[in-house]
Amino acid sequence: MPLVRTPLPRARWLRSAVLVAASAGLVAAALPAPAPLGIGDPLFPHLGNPGYDVLSYAVDLTYPGVNTAPLAAVTRIDALATDDLERFNLDFTHGTVSAVTVDGLAATYATSGEDLVVTPAVPIDEGESIEITVTHTSDPSGPADTGGWVRTSDGLAMANQADAAHRVFPSNDHPSDKAYFTFRVTAPSELTAVANGLPTGRITRGGTTTWTYRTSHPMATELAQVSIGRSTVVHRSGPHGLPVRDVVRTADRELMEPWLRRTPGHLEWMERKVGPYPFETYGVLIADATTGFELETQTLSLFERRLFTEPGYPEWYVDSVMVHELAHQWFGDSVSPRTWSDLWLNEGHASWYEALYADETAGKSLERRMKAAYAASDGWRADGGPPAAPEPPSPGHKISLFRPVVYDGSALVLYALRQEIGTEAFGRLERRWVADHRDGTATTADFVALAGEIAGRDLTAFFRGWLYEAKTPAMPGHPDWRSRPAEAAARTAPKPG
Repeated sequence: MPLVRTPLPRARWLRSAVLVAASAGLVAAALPAPAPLGIGDPLFPHLGNPGYDVLSYAVDLTYPGVNTAPLAAVTRIDALATDDLERFNLDFTHGTVSAVTVDGLAATYATSGEDLVVTPAVPIDEGESIEITVTHTSDPSGPADTGGWVRTSDGLAMANQADAAHRVFPSNDHPSDKAYFTFRVTAPSELTAVANGLPTGRITRGGTTTWTYRTSHPMATELAQVSIGRSTVVHRSGPHGLPVRDVVRTADRELMEPWLRRTPGHLEWMERKVGPYPFETYGVLIADATTGFELETQTLSLFERRLFTEPGYPEWYVDSVMVHELAHQWFGDSVSPRTWSDLWLNEGHASWYEALYADETAGKSLERRMKAAYAASDGWRADGGPPAAPEPPSPGHKISLFRPVVYDGSALVLYALRQEIGTEAFGRLERRWVADHRDGTATTADFVALAGEIAGRDLTAFFRGWLYEAKTPAMPGHPDWRSRPAEAAARTAPKPG
């Protein structure tokens, strides 16, 4: 969506005078040394930045044809100042910056920690629009478990959760600041580039092709996806004519078709549960890479190829994992967490619908799974904190935030809630939740309040025990269930994202 820029306020007309004064030494206020900032997320203290709201990103990437060399890149950010700014920070690391401009004027910049600290030529007033352009590289080298670019057998893909988008492009890398995205990807013409949203153009010049994609809905930075490789894009229709596009290695086109054709049915099932699909398109990206997880990148979920090819994964399990990532398009993508402590709302819901789908389509008992989760719940809470107050991730291993307590341990909260308020009220809550907060962010407190409204009574005490206590409360309707304090066992199968 193109950004309509508002007329510049009178203060901006005075910039030339301020520049003259600065050059004459009349503006001499010294700024403190550059330092990393954050918006106060307790799990990621330096993630996100205060003072502005990003409205849109335009990310231009030029892929050199090998997935170990840096990509040339230009990131343009349109933002609105929410405070007076003499300086501001962007999250960015693992690339080299060669130029920064703010509203067309060259800005000075420095790095501090994983922040790019920008000092514009002229201070910015609260309420003013800001146009930031950063010329940089985007480096796919480095350990795979740090996130950002994922090297595949034939190119690249992205896995930015939870805090790795800024390893790819400068950004306000926190899900509380969602924005519209445009991606322009230039690559050798024998390759295919795909990104979030829908294609808006493709131009070939010489031996390279530039592909352009644009989102129709705002997106958190952690959900960005760009795939570059020897790929085929498979098109089909979903419910109500929804464009469904899947991205697979060309060599795997026929091998993956039995799985790809399941997506329209998955979409229909989810719509029956929670209402209309919230975005302009959907599909799966099957990457020949080892990540150890699947990921709900917006409109184009990332899957490991081995999930579909290794015989050890039962068909019903693979099917339900596909539904897990699809469910995230409602829970986590359309309705994004305000802070990372609200992660249970993402993963708990996706795990809930994964389990419910397996129950309804493959006879894998939801109640049995929840009873097993209840038995392990006290151990999970001891290992990683209760669902809505998770412990910070291990230093240098940010993905450790994604512990069992935020998966089945949080789905268990939803099972308890359904037991407490009844199936009919629970269904209304789910539909209201995704409708009321579509394209926005929401908190645990918002969910608690809406649940109480739907139930017609105060559920604060119920949620306090289920979300914040070290010990798991008694399960409504199942007084015989017991939880044992035991070390949480890691999953042996790939973890859904």
